[in-house]
Amino acid sequence: MHVEAIDRVDDISPRDFKEKYLKPRKPVVITGLSRNWPALTKWTWDYFIEIVGKEKVGLYNNNRADAHTPVNGYDEEMYFGDYLQMVRKGPVQLRVFLFNIFKYAPQLVEDFTWPDHLIKGLLKKYPMLFVGGAGSVAHMHYDIDCSHIFHTQFVGRKRVLLLENNQSPFIYRMPLTVESAANFVNWHEGLDEEHFPALRYAKGYTAILQHGDTLFMPAGYWHHMEYMDSGFSMSLRALDETLAGKLKGFYHILPMRMMNNLLIKTRPEWWYHYKRKIAHRNAEKAMRKIQLQETT
Repeated sequence: MHVEAIDRVDDISPRDFKEKYLKPRKPVVITGLSRNWPALTKWTWDYFIEIVGKEKVGLYNNNRADAHTPVNGYDEEMYFGDYLQMVRKGPVQLRVFLFNIFKYAPQLVEDFTWPDHLIKGLLKKYPMLFVGGAGSVAHMHYDIDCSHIFHTQFVGRKRVLLLENNQSPFIYRMPLTVESAANFVNWHEGLDEEHFPALRYAKGYTAILQHGDTLFMPAGYWHHMEYMDSGFSMSLRALDETLAGKLKGFYHILPMRMMNNLLIKTRPEWWYHYKRKIAHRNAEKAMRKIQLQETT
């Protein structure tokens, strides 16, 4: 797999952001976007435990989904405060995914500034919190609503791997899902190209996000995230500005997800293996096309 570093800028004008990143659908890390946010120093483990610690949250472990796991099905439940106490102490392979903490503590929206100067269509009812212990992993996927994402890291470091959606065949995208059949855990140390040979043709971007970094991730981008340290982050979402993008998001959220969950419920074992069979078939076709181009 060919991987290059994601561009990093301290600040960026709306015009440059649009021309260099939004229009060409290219990721960028903006290190100064959150510089003046109260959240940068105010949001701590103790603060979250105090204001939202008594709410229950779904937790996800590092295991890949099996034949019977529905889309976004969590593995266990815990009080948020108890989870944060556990996470802050050391490596914990459990993470919180898409937690709308602002539903329980609406005052938190006063601690950051929406990037209205950079993009339109921000979904201001749905800022989302993500939390993970050191060693926890968000496996390779792309967001089902196909929105643009501004992902700001707080506390700790996170290693990110991104791929444009047109790389789907090379990373073994499974039909009716936003998931890859390949395993990207510790991808920076090596990938299983023996069983997933098309991975060698994939092209991606990488960065290590640190406290205060904001990653702009264009709509539909594949992403795999590994928590190098215990930490948390917030995602702000914006609708794709194109009609095709909006329709794609609608298709993913409703008919595609419903059909996938129906097959998981009614024919779990067959569907589990069939998805992977099709992913390999599509990867082989994509490889043959590349190989043909290389010989002509």
